[in-house]
Amino acid sequence: MAKEKIALALCSHPDDAEFTCTGTLALLGQKGWKIHIATMTPGDCGSAELGPEEISAVRRKEGANSAAVLKGAYHCLESRDCFIAIDKPTILKAVELMRKVRPSLVFTHSPSDYFLDHEVTSTLVRHVVFIASVPNIKTKGFEPTNATPHLYYVDALEGKDIFGKPIEPSIVVDISSVIKTKEKMLCCHASQRGWLLKQHGIDEYVHLMQASGENRGKMIGSGFGEGFRQHLGHAYPQDNILASELGELVHQV
Repeated sequence: MAKEKIALALCSHPDDAEFTCTGTLALLGQKGWKIHIATMTPGDCGSAELGPEEISAVRRKEGANSAAVLKGAYHCLESRDCFIAIDKPTILKAVELMRKVRPSLVFTHSPSDYFLDHEVTSTLVRHVVFIASVPNIKTKGFEPTNATPHLYYVDALEGKDIFGKPIEPSIVVDISSVIKTKEKMLCCHASQRGWLLKQHGIDEYVHLMQASGENRGKMIGSGFGEGFRQHLGHAYPQDNILASELGELVHQV
């Protein structure tokens, strides 16, 4: 069991968490967990009409509105779309976030995904959750964390790697009871429906999320699910905290 019930989803862009893990965050919120959603960027390339600063302002507000649905907090590390880097300034920003929030459970992107921003974020988060406790890494105003949090990777988009091969989850959480909450949070990101339609030819923004949830739900005989893989490398927590907290809603697959 976690000493402090604090969950953090640290993804690349506003709306990434809403597509992949806010159902599970909603369930954790019902169990008394404090919820934080953070993005590496403010989504500055997420518009064909607005300039970078204009769309960033819109998307930061959308991110905050979404997190507020779970009475949670939104954070942005202010990297830039398509230029997320694993360098000292970015690492220190992420370490500072870990020390500020002090999560016991972290969600991030799949190590293999369609977008390099997601893959870079995945590697960065894996690194940062491990080093945030190192005393000789200094961050102004925030003390090192006490332990490495549980780390889970969310599903890649369409559940496949860059070669089209399936990336199967090892854990599926039944989110059927909170699918409307997940929809509400995704709909906070109103700026993105038009962008996806123009850039990728994808309409029915919410339907894309629902279809993914239905696919994972079928794996466990439920209406909707979210898939995860837990990082189980050396020195990371080995127990499945999702199963401890959410009980029968969590299925090993």
